[in-house]
Amino acid sequence: MITLTIDNQKVQAPEGTTILDAAKQLDIHIPTLCYADGFKPSTSCMVCVVRVEGFRHLLPACGTRVTDNMVVTTDSDEINTARKTAIELLLSDHVGDCVGPCEKGCPANMNIPLMIRQITAGQFDQAIATVKKDIPLPAILGRICSAPCEKVCRRAQADGAVSICLLKRFVADVDLASNQPFQPQCQPSTGKKVAIIGAGPCGLSAAYYLACAGIDCTLFDKRDTPGGSLLDNNIDRKTLPLETIEKEIEQIVKLGVEFKGNKSLGTDVSLDELKKQYDAVLLAIGNLDSNINIGIDTKDNKIPVTRPDYATTQNGVFAAGTCIGSRNLPIRAVADGKEAALSIQSTLCELPVSTSPEYNHRMGRLEDEEIRKFMQTASPEKRTETQNSDGFAEDQARRQAARCLHCDCRKAENCKLRDLATETGARQKTFETQRKLFEQMFGPGNVIFEPGKCVKCGLCIQTAKNAGEELGLSFEGRGFEMRVTASLNKTLMEALKHSADECVKICPTGAISIK
Repeated sequence: MITLTIDNQKVQAPEGTTILDAAKQLDIHIPTLCYADGFKPSTSCMVCVVRVEGFRHLLPACGTRVTDNMVVTTDSDEINTARKTAIELLLSDHVGDCVGPCEKGCPANMNIPLMIRQITAGQFDQAIATVKKDIPLPAILGRICSAPCEKVCRRAQADGAVSICLLKRFVADVDLASNQPFQPQCQPSTGKKVAIIGAGPCGLSAAYYLACAGIDCTLFDKRDTPGGSLLDNNIDRKTLPLETIEKEIEQIVKLGVEFKGNKSLGTDVSLDELKKQYDAVLLAIGNLDSNINIGIDTKDNKIPVTRPDYATTQNGVFAAGTCIGSRNLPIRAVADGKEAALSIQSTLCELPVSTSPEYNHRMGRLEDEEIRKFMQTASPEKRTETQNSDGFAEDQARRQAARCLHCDCRKAENCKLRDLATETGARQKTFETQRKLFEQMFGPGNVIFEPGKCVKCGLCIQTAKNAGEELGLSFEGRGFEMRVTASLNKTLMEALKHSADECVKICPTGAISIK
């Protein structure tokens, strides 16, 4: 047995053990990217570097064997900087988007590509669950949203954006017309109560997500029915029928949300009263009336809040939507309501709040040649917009959904490179390089290989070899130009006859994924 010290802790390990495995015995976390249990370490990414006394340079923990009396440090400013640099070098050569432009363009950050894939597959019950994870009023917004998501849709560069808004409406309409419209699985009651002033899109959205979190909500509004600005006379009722508003709000009320109408803040109910009766108060009152005293300080006729928690200067009082200066758009109001609800939940339930935004890699505008490559997997169908008030029929919706280029990453939720970029605070453009062109190749079944996302870990090469592939994969070239290719200039289909699925599982990024 070898005795060594890691981060001032003694540990014994068998001869031949790596520093990485020895650290695991002490529950010391050393980040890895190119390494996987059971595989020969390639030490290519240098993310797992540590400091070993007596050595001039940092050493990779995954490939360095322990020696007697070795002294190892796994965490320091020097080490963390080196790891961040290693990640940023990989990002400088990375070709792909973590999240599709449509999702980033949506104020509510709805997973639009997933919804579209589910519609294409006819999985409408799953699609509505995807939509309502971020947008609780899709039938309404599907009729009146300004569709910022479509303005950044990459298909627009070819022959017109995917009709995302109408697809969202289709899913919502199918759901509302069913015998049992979608109801989310709510958490057990927390015993907490929140008063929401304003039953427009922002307040309704907040009530939905708070109710999902097991927090009792009461909506107060100056009108006698919920809906807020959705009930204004300037909205064309052929575009947005009152019946649609009523049906969709009914689904929120079914979660146990209480509504109290004809209650104006400052006249029928005061902020001080609500603070005594409820654990928190959310102001979602739209445009402020300067003639009414709402019981809170304002600036330029707006309620000042701290971002991103939507907290006002008064303890336990939050504000969101147009009253804090957000753009007067229904989709922005819904997004504000969701974000404010998450902040209130975190405060009341004392939940940890992530301070690091999740890393998002972006390719930017694509070359025409790249668009043509994306079009290989998309339907040639043209953009369709209904010419009446009925929305899409099922066949229209599925044909329109099949137009999606799927330019998002298929493994964004379990990409080790993205996780490490978030963890280290890495930036995409620390090392400026000329972006390589997007490529994609097709393997057996539904396997897709995107070379621009490969980190040269070699795990797929080992996997193919272990599976006994006749041809398999190999490295070609050196340095930044090195890439994984099928041996003997054969196709991916020929190289991975038996191990394609295993290669997808072991790949730490979205380089090899399922279509």
